[in-house]
Amino acid sequence: MSKRIVVAITGASGAVYAQQLLQRLTSSGVEVHLVCSPYGQRLLADELGITGVSTEALLGNASQQLIVHSYRDLGSKLASGSFQTDGMIVCPASSNTLGAIAAGLGDNLITRAAAVTLKEARRLIVVPREMPWSQIELRNALRISEAGGVICPAAPGFYMLPKSIDDLVDFVVGKLLDLVGVEHSLNTRWGELPK
Repeated sequence: MSKRIVVAITGASGAVYAQQLLQRLTSSGVEVHLVCSPYGQRLLADELGITGVSTEALLGNASQQLIVHSYRDLGSKLASGSFQTDGMIVCPASSNTLGAIAAGLGDNLITRAAAVTLKEARRLIVVPREMPWSQIELRNALRISEAGGVICPAAPGFYMLPKSIDDLVDFVVGKLLDLVGVEHSLNTRWGELPK
């Protein structure tokens, strides 16, 4: 069976990270279950001109690898630990979502799926993009980390000598793919040439 990853998009800037992540996961044969918050939808419209969360809008094709779930559907299979996944990535993660996950809230499908991911001891990766951080965000990130989550800020490395914005985006997306064990050929590893 191919990998199955939940991806959530929230309202922090960085829609391009989410779109590239979805493209890389689906093109690698990963079954992706997507949840987008209302502010995530606004983010996609503001930063990428994407209106409506659909496979065609996000990927440019009708991929069967991407399944979209409603943010308000707490009856979704993503809200149950019996639905087996290989992890969840919240990209980008707003400070509000960071706080809601840290508090264990389950008032929407993103926070409920994150809580399920943690309770089932699966890989939860939270990708905050906002800065600077107050002590509140720092403590929330620490709570998630202590609960087993991974905090992976959208902070591209410059040691790979990026030549474009795409290179910077690929660096972050490559790190996320590494964290969920998906093979890729992105230029992210010091001392290694891309495959």
